[in-house]
Amino acid sequence: MLDAVSASAAVDADWLLGAATGQSAAQRRAHPEQPLAEPAWRRYQGLLQRRYRGEPVAYLLGRCGFMDFELVVTPAVLIPRPETEHLVEAALESPAARVLELGTGSGCIAIALGRAWPNARIDATDQSAEALTVANQNAALLGVDNLRLRQGDWYEPVGTARYDLIVSNPPYIGPAEPEPDQGDARFEPRAALRADESGLAALRIIIEGAAAHLEDAGRLWVEHGHTQGPAVREYLAAQGFEAIETRRDLAGHERISGGRRGAQRHE
Repeated sequence: MLDAVSASAAVDADWLLGAATGQSAAQRRAHPEQPLAEPAWRRYQGLLQRRYRGEPVAYLLGRCGFMDFELVVTPAVLIPRPETEHLVEAALESPAARVLELGTGSGCIAIALGRAWPNARIDATDQSAEALTVANQNAALLGVDNLRLRQGDWYEPVGTARYDLIVSNPPYIGPAEPEPDQGDARFEPRAALRADESGLAALRIIIEGAAAHLEDAGRLWVEHGHTQGPAVREYLAAQGFEAIETRRDLAGHERISGGRRGAQRHE
């Protein structure tokens, strides 16, 4: 049934069966002779139908793995992807005492950094109140108490605060690109996927605004589309960043770019 809509149909079906029964795969394997109770069977069929219509498994389960932990996810936030783990790994290479994440969504990046650096102060912003509700729930469930969530557009909620590290996975898909209208992405929030200027608008705002919010020698890391590396490096250079570099994802695509803010006179 799911083969027509998913490349991982068997895995999807197993996850949904677990959600319907409340049993782990190990529990089900231990008692293969035990039939499904009628309520569980109805729940399972309902979940299969929703998956067949394209709803992502993560939304159907209400959770998704990221790094070494699990997050609550709802249609108010993007489903965390493995590419974003590379962004966290790059950020963790140099310790930071004050960190800002822009467009936090589920909170996956800020929470990963907060878990790694429990003595750091982590601020995270998002314009969506619904997304911040999810991020707050995840922080509470994972015991991350050094994270402050703020509602507003990009840097607006933090005023004149400065940081050692700014990190972001902003929307970077252009208005005419087809990906958000295909597959699981159809169910994800548009504002977290699409950006004007061929997908570069949010990236430009973040890079141009970093000077007012980074300490001297502070670092900025952003995730971007696989064809956007040259433009992002150009933006970084224009804003005086040094040691600019781009990292590739597991597919070999340029995916993460960043640099170090050079010493300057604060305005």
